[in-house]
Amino acid sequence: MKKILSALVLISLAAVLAVPMMISAQEGAPTECNITKDLSGLTGISCPSSGTCPFDSPSYDCGMCCLMNAIYTVTDWIFVLLIAIVAVMVIAGAFTLVTAAGAPEKVTSGRNYIIYAMIGMVVALLAKAIPAIVKGLMGL
Repeated sequence: MKKILSALVLISLAAVLAVPMMISAQEGAPTECNITKDLSGLTGISCPSSGTCPFDSPSYDCGMCCLMNAIYTVTDWIFVLLIAIVAVMVIAGAFTLVTAAGAPEKVTSGRNYIIYAMIGMVVALLAKAIPAIVKGLMGL
């Protein structure tokens, strides 16, 4: 039974990874990307302030602009998701502390929720630092 289950998991994982690649192979290569962040402050590359950036543009470095735009977008979504989880964990910890009624194990559990939420807050702040790290590594 374990072999069948592990085989099904591996087949599912392969399908999840292979299907998007097969679909993207069916289309032509993209010729432009949509810039949603203001990247005009980057040094070393020139980016449009917004709108589309065609890859064959002689005045813009669209490959780098699109990469930085994607990094900013992904880290913004990670930050928002982690902040929402932190808020839920703080509320759960506070609720556990309030309803503990003096039980030491519930007080410890509530404190642990809040401690883990603060660790999550640090991770969320580190997610906002990723674009600065990438810019530093790329020399932008």
